[in-house]
Amino acid sequence: MSHPEPTDQVVLLRELEPVVEENLNRHLATAKEWFPHEYVPWSEGRDYDGLLGGEAWEPGQSRLSEVARTSLVVNLLTEDNLPSYHHEIATVFGRDGAWGTWVHRWTAEEGRHGIAIRDYLLATRAVDPVALERARMQHMEGGFSNAYEGLVESVAYVAFQELATRVSHRNTGTQSGDPLCEQLLARVAADENLHMIFYRNLLAGMFDLAPNTTMQAVTRVATSFQMPGHTIEGFGRKSVLIAKAGIYDLRLHHDDVLVPVLRQLKVFDRPLSGDGEAAREELATFMAGLDAQASRFVERREAMRARVSA
Repeated sequence: MSHPEPTDQVVLLRELEPVVEENLNRHLATAKEWFPHEYVPWSEGRDYDGLLGGEAWEPGQSRLSEVARTSLVVNLLTEDNLPSYHHEIATVFGRDGAWGTWVHRWTAEEGRHGIAIRDYLLATRAVDPVALERARMQHMEGGFSNAYEGLVESVAYVAFQELATRVSHRNTGTQSGDPLCEQLLARVAADENLHMIFYRNLLAGMFDLAPNTTMQAVTRVATSFQMPGHTIEGFGRKSVLIAKAGIYDLRLHHDDVLVPVLRQLKVFDRPLSGDGEAAREELATFMAGLDAQASRFVERREAMRARVSA
């Protein structure tokens, strides 16, 4: 005999508490302590102009390419909006029990990322510090608002988003050509991967409790996904530059973000009915279209690179 799915958010929060606690304990046992200051080449730092009368920044001081600088700044500004992310996630998850413990632990771990990346950029004079601070102010003043409704859609979003962020950080480090930068961003990416696993496991628990409701949420999020930094000024232009460099593009979004999460959740194998089955069919159609779109993008990019080489 089938039972109705729990759809009330309070009921879901209560029923998922054991899953949260189990994965919180797994995360705490797996996560490795690390210190941002150990990844920053402080000996390269020197005073900037202004109050300290140091040397003004100019582009020739950076050892990074334009695309690496652009991607690092986008990644950093995304991390900078942590206060807004904390507010949104705490509002949905609450601050009690295992849910609250996770919210604060996650926030503390994410806070290291912005600290470490900014210190690296400033110590190595990789970017214009004045432009960076102005961009931070502008981006944070706009804040971040959760585009999705309720607990299930919010968890679906962060499951995809954490993996997308991991891919972006890791590939930015590889693109940088600087072993120190690559080492730092690999460390940051490792954190993001653990966060993704937490949220993905939580989403799996939601599928077990409310498969049709969860399937609808996953489809809505996957088909409308945007990176949390999409409100950064000039994000469209910056994202095109990043995509052309192969740091984060449609192919990676399809192959390395959406597909692994969906496969791990077994979304195309679970028994569903009604609206859940309809949502799964919508998702399958979307994924096929995205796959074709990604292939066309890669073909155009390779053709462009061939023309440039010629």
